[in-house]
Amino acid sequence: MIAEILILVAFPVLLLIAACWDIASFTIPNFIQAALIALFLLFVAATAMPAAAFGGHLLAGFIGLVAGFTLFSLGYIGGGDAKLFACASLWLGLAILPSYALIASVLGGGLTLALLSFRSLPLPGILARQNWIMRLHDEAAGVPYGVALAAGALAIVLYTDGLRSGALG
Repeated sequence: MIAEILILVAFPVLLLIAACWDIASFTIPNFIQAALIALFLLFVAATAMPAAAFGGHLLAGFIGLVAGFTLFSLGYIGGGDAKLFACASLWLGLAILPSYALIASVLGGGLTLALLSFRSLPLPGILARQNWIMRLHDEAAGVPYGVALAAGALAIVLYTDGLRSGALG
């Protein structure tokens, strides 16, 4: 029961909060990543995940952290995005990490194209009074890549064998 709640409710809710926060402020607070890590550890305990599977998830999280911070140091994504990628990778595991990275990249490309189109249009007065929309519309602003990372994780999470079997029996 606890495993099902964690994978079907808590994980998606935290990803949605991260995406919304990123859209609104171009930041992802550390408490979201801390909660993702803590809930993953609770998931491991609730499912009695074997040590080898746990090690694979830890390795995926480490690879996600290295890849994320490499992209951050090159200026492609923000620090919160890098940490979110690592936390989502921790949840998803090593076997699904390449698929997750590909899906998140494709969604990120789509998000970037959508934002470029949005930024080329004038804003109606009612939208121009919303600070978060003005930030999104600013041509000098980046891309809230946490949206793509969260959407990619949500799209692929139930295809992850260890999580699916742990949560759904």
